[in-house]
Amino acid sequence: MIPRPKLFNRIENAIRRSRVVALIGARQCGKTTLARQFVSPESENYFDLENPFSLARLDQPMVALKDLNGLVVIDEIQRRPDLFPTLRVLCDRDPAPARFLILGSASPDLLRQSSESLAGRLTIISMSGFSLEEAGFDSQSKHWRRGGFPLSYLATSEENSHAWRKDFVTTFLERDIPQFGFSIPASALFRFWSMLAHYHGQVWNNAEAARALNVSEGTVRRYLDLLQDLFMVRQLAPWHANLGKRQVKSPKVYFRDTGLLHYL
Repeated sequence: MIPRPKLFNRIENAIRRSRVVALIGARQCGKTTLARQFVSPESENYFDLENPFSLARLDQPMVALKDLNGLVVIDEIQRRPDLFPTLRVLCDRDPAPARFLILGSASPDLLRQSSESLAGRLTIISMSGFSLEEAGFDSQSKHWRRGGFPLSYLATSEENSHAWRKDFVTTFLERDIPQFGFSIPASALFRFWSMLAHYHGQVWNNAEAARALNVSEGTVRRYLDLLQDLFMVRQLAPWHANLGKRQVKSPKVYFRDTGLLHYL
């Protein structure tokens, strides 16, 4: 595994400063690996909400959390947004015996619930896969081809890396998107995502994409915003001022991971 000291130190400083730290990013970008450097998964202070045992422990969240001391990790927090009011009560205790590191797979619900319940108490840290600095500048070509997702970048061969990215895209569309509460056909979003790859670094045209996919412009905007909210793409907003002449007002789009860009 490639060490990530700058990101680790950033999280460590945030935990000292804030009673709740949210580490958000795409699935499989390394959030859980980093969290386990702070708290062992065998500890009673570690909750993985994809683990039925952890879910059972949190049937009564106040009972499960109120007596814990030190750092408490809650992984995949977007599966239980009802925990945020409980966290607000627990982090308002004085003195506070526990601090919380919550991990989320870039769910829009995570940001909305946290802003409603934990305003002024929360630090949000966004992360992605390995950066070129972390991978090493002599690995630029490999990083460009495979991208920064750890399991893709560290695969034993180019074929295995390509297979991992293929499986990731399939799982993301068929399992993760519905889990986030969006009822979008996987085939339709796959066509849109593939089309988006050809616009990487270019000005995005909603009308052109809508005509090609035979859907409305509103649907296209919703698809693009969804992929941005789930940290798959970035939108670079246009610079605009009222200077009395026509200006480009459409965003540019960029894939956050070059490995997925090349696969699609």
